[in-house]
Amino acid sequence: MSGITSTLVLSIFGSILGMFYFGYNTGVINAPQKSIEAFIVKSYKSHYDIDIEKETRDALFTLIVSMFVVGGMVGALVGGTVADKLGRKRGLILSALMGLLGGIITAVSEPLLAWEVLLVGRLIVGLTAGLNTVVAPLYLSEISPVDKRGGIGVLNQLAVTLGIFISQILGLSEILGNDSGWPYLLALSALPPLVQLVILFMCPRSPRYLFISLELEDEARKELYRLRQNDDEIEQEIQEMIAEKKAEKEPDLGILDLLKSRELMVALIIGVIMHLSQQLSGMVAIFYYAVTFFENAGIETNNAKYANLGVGAVMVTMTLVTVPLMDRLGRRVLHLTGLGGMCIMSILIVIASNIDTEGAQVFLIIATLGFVVFFAVGPGSIPWMICAELFTQGPRPAATSVCVAVNWSANLLVSLLFPTVLLPSLGAYSFLPFAILLAIFFV
Repeated sequence: MSGITSTLVLSIFGSILGMFYFGYNTGVINAPQKSIEAFIVKSYKSHYDIDIEKETRDALFTLIVSMFVVGGMVGALVGGTVADKLGRKRGLILSALMGLLGGIITAVSEPLLAWEVLLVGRLIVGLTAGLNTVVAPLYLSEISPVDKRGGIGVLNQLAVTLGIFISQILGLSEILGNDSGWPYLLALSALPPLVQLVILFMCPRSPRYLFISLELEDEARKELYRLRQNDDEIEQEIQEMIAEKKAEKEPDLGILDLLKSRELMVALIIGVIMHLSQQLSGMVAIFYYAVTFFENAGIETNNAKYANLGVGAVMVTMTLVTVPLMDRLGRRVLHLTGLGGMCIMSILIVIASNIDTEGAQVFLIIATLGFVVFFAVGPGSIPWMICAELFTQGPRPAATSVCVAVNWSANLLVSLLFPTVLLPSLGAYSFLPFAILLAIFFV
């Protein structure tokens, strides 16, 4: 295929492993929930010699789940600075080292019988994931040929969905989602950053970062040749970089400078709204609490786990389908289609949840899978690539940091409110707020 070289393929793989790590750790805590809650009870008893109350146990589990998101918020906020100071490739190497550490810490929590260690491990894992969600899309967009950037950009979301799907498979009680297997399930999160470290040392640095940010033209040309190996393509991209550098009104900006810039405010608002539409859509609730959600709707536990697996499979399949569509139909059409479809499916989920028949349970699963299909069409992938397209080189890292930090904040909000407020208080109507929000975002 024109413009696709072995070095580019290797670099893409090295980059999206960071997003795979994000996806794996998003989904890994879902299936073994009961086993981890049992571990919390046992750990608490060993520390304080008293039995933990159910409310406290539930609160600690929610805290462990949410600590991943807190770390993600922090990682996202510093991600732009890391990408600017260290560069895109070195930022990914730092992130991979942290991911390796986080995976090891979560793995040793069970032998140490300490839920606090698991909490710290999830915080470091989240910090790594937050860094990845800023630096990986930046690196990927800057090494991709311009005419293939949309399709390649979707690979970020494909890696996320693959990570979630594999964590769901391994999280089945018959495999590792049980009392003896869950520590190994969490320990496997150290494998992607280990592989990523090996690959990244063979990958080039971002030519755009070298040329525009560091003004190292010879280095940029050398790295670009490794990626393209075609003199005409290289010269064309160099000329594009020269034109971008001349036209760029904004130098490298920090987050505060970006927030003060009137010229960039509209682009920033668009980026923020795109990320909010992803996280406040209700998909987070399905990622983290799908099994609980299905069980509350009356679906038997084992069937709920397999329905959750279906969610992951549909996400992967539909994300693959959108790869060729991204550069043909455009971002706006796909995003609007996704939001509109999700809104309709949310209403159907509410209707199905309020009918107490076996047929309604099947309909609920179908509506939920339909919701996932429309999420994958646009809202799943487009926000991750939008900042790279809305901003020039100078403000791009800061803008990506702001938008992704908003993404993680909305993620935290839903992950905390859905199990503690929406499910208990609204019950069968728990998806109604998401339907309303999706309608607003569509407008």
